[in-house]
Amino acid sequence: MKFTDNKPMNYAIGALVLIALPVVAQQFGSGPVRILDSALLYVLLALGLNIVVGYAGLLDLGYVAFYALGAYLFALLASPQLLETFPALHASFPNGIHMSIWLVIPLAAAVAGLAGVLLGAPTLKLRGDYLAIVTLGFGEIIRVFLLNLDAPVNITNGPRGVGPIDSPVLFGFEFGKTHEIFGMDFPNVTNFYYLLLALACFSVLICHRLERSRIGRAWMAIREDEIAAKAMGINTRNMKLLAFGMGATFGGVSGTMFATFQGFVSPESFTLNESIIIVAMVVLGGIGHLPGVIVGALLLAMLPEVLRYVASPLQNFTGGRLDASILRQLLIALAMIIIMLVNPRGLWPAKEHGKAAPAPAEK
Repeated sequence: MKFTDNKPMNYAIGALVLIALPVVAQQFGSGPVRILDSALLYVLLALGLNIVVGYAGLLDLGYVAFYALGAYLFALLASPQLLETFPALHASFPNGIHMSIWLVIPLAAAVAGLAGVLLGAPTLKLRGDYLAIVTLGFGEIIRVFLLNLDAPVNITNGPRGVGPIDSPVLFGFEFGKTHEIFGMDFPNVTNFYYLLLALACFSVLICHRLERSRIGRAWMAIREDEIAAKAMGINTRNMKLLAFGMGATFGGVSGTMFATFQGFVSPESFTLNESIIIVAMVVLGGIGHLPGVIVGALLLAMLPEVLRYVASPLQNFTGGRLDASILRQLLIALAMIIIMLVNPRGLWPAKEHGKAAPAPAEK
């Protein structure tokens, strides 16, 4: 029997492992499950940025802005923040707005997608470093805007953040509470794991279909040679705008999930460092390759938490002269440098991307 004949069995085993993973992890406390939740959230973000960077070849360092828009949109619609600022809303909704997350998710996707198109429109003629600088500025503008939008009218509550934020409810099942199923306790972090896993699988399916579609092939043509793509009749302007918009929708949805998972949002969660980490996930895993991007996101999301257990003994070994958090960052940077030196194209690169040109035929 060929290996390819076992694909359904491999998928079934993988699905069982993913389903059982949080049940096993929660035996060691909520910390390991929370790490898994955070890793899946970063997978969603990396998949969205891969559309812009991996498929279309547009370097976006302001991706965290769409993440912030989705998070704050749900935070304002599912917390008492607006009621405290606008008495008229309090009179109309005495018990709070409490909009369902299932209504906010498509709304956040639409708002973030529109913001992505607005960002992409003035940057169509920019490439490389210039595009990176403009998108970086856009991300910082959104963060500073959210940070200072507490005066003269307090909307975002400034650096104090917004909370508490509602947890999702589906058919009466509240993900933010502990439930007993078949004699086993499923805490909120485990419930969120399954919700994020479902969204991640759905996002992978969307990205896979996009990659195999005419749109995906057009993006890759622009990535490899924009002039040649334009000469072949591809509308590069519309394709670039579509890439920015599609990637931004993933960021908006991810932000919504982050807000409901944390129950609190503040501008500190949407710094430039977050954008750089997400870009590093795409590059480290393998630009434009879905399995590689997922591996890169999981690795960089979980590695900092795992290294906490390594940094503390090393700090004790040096007599406390090194700060554990700084040492942890040094270990992460060292691991990334080693990986990129061993395989510059990433941990799991796509076969087509970066392929060398054929050697000229000998006469």
